[in-house]
Amino acid sequence: MASLLREVRACTLCAAHLPLGPRPVLRASTTARLLIVGQAPGTRVHATGIPWNDPSGDRLRQWLGIDREAFYDESRIAIVPMGFCYPGKGTSGDLPPRPECAPTWHARVLAHMPAIALTLLVGRYAQERYLGADNGATLTDTVRAHARHAPRFLPLPHPSPRNIGWFQRNPWFEAEVLPALRRRVAPLLDAAPAQPA
Repeated sequence: MASLLREVRACTLCAAHLPLGPRPVLRASTTARLLIVGQAPGTRVHATGIPWNDPSGDRLRQWLGIDREAFYDESRIAIVPMGFCYPGKGTSGDLPPRPECAPTWHARVLAHMPAIALTLLVGRYAQERYLGADNGATLTDTVRAHARHAPRFLPLPHPSPRNIGWFQRNPWFEAEVLPALRRRVAPLLDAAPAQPA
């Protein structure tokens, strides 16, 4: 795993398309029980090299019911976004993750994480890749049907402040999905880290 992560962090595959240059940001270990697959780093994450180190991360940690220390314990939580580098700014927010990233790296990284018991699919890009034909017609459909994807996956909306309107229009998310999320995550973090194979 250490060798693979060095290879990932040295990747320049998409360099010509990255306005701030390559800086792959991810966390992974052979003992992690929970995997978070998000979108791609924003500018603050790019600058610090720390995933979810922004208001979206604050909300995600609140959803999970954990603090920063627990969130960044990579012996328990792996963070492997769809794109490892900041993709640039679009007309209404950041551009999508670079399409080369996940096909190049995800299978190789996940092959070194045999203890993953739950994968949180944060946002439409992760859901489309990992749920395939089981993905709903819309993100709302997919998240509402979260129980259907248990025990392996739990789909979530992106916790970005840009999605406040979605949260307000869908109060069932806070009432139904967040308690289910916390129930599924808590035992994974309470248990001792899995032993490396």
